[in-house]
Amino acid sequence: MYIKRKLNDGLTTFKNLRYVKKSGVKTFHRFLATVGVGGNVGDVKRRFEHLFAVLKRDKRVELLYTSLILKNPPFGFINQDDFFNSIIVLKTSMQPKLFLDYLMRLEKKFARKRSFANAPRTLDLDIIFFDDRVIKTQKLYIPHPKWFERESVLIPLMDIYR
Repeated sequence: MYIKRKLNDGLTTFKNLRYVKKSGVKTFHRFLATVGVGGNVGDVKRRFEHLFAVLKRDKRVELLYTSLILKNPPFGFINQDDFFNSIIVLKTSMQPKLFLDYLMRLEKKFARKRSFANAPRTLDLDIIFFDDRVIKTQKLYIPHPKWFERESVLIPLMDIYR
């Protein structure tokens, strides 16, 4: 069950009552990763719930926080359905490159197809922050570029850290 709240004409939030925002579990994992979660194909909110369940069962990560879900218009390629976006905070012992590979395998498990930039997608997982690291390679850019300009990141982040 979700509590729906309209912020303005383009933005709506959904608060999931089944997933606690903060986990009190102590973890042995070393690194704190903040991940943006998005999608706009099919039943995205249900897919997010399934993703959270998969993450909770996976010993390679510890799910610490989940944010509200934000429904917002697409950018880039705008001829598509609105997106649903959320933020999760995890602990992991994987290094950033290995963690990125892990997230890409999760996207594939949830039927992500990469056809063109900003295309509609079932699931999109982006590393926003990874501890306090700054990484700039062709395949991995941390912190995520322009995270601070996107409502799809800022509003869910504010939900976690308020």
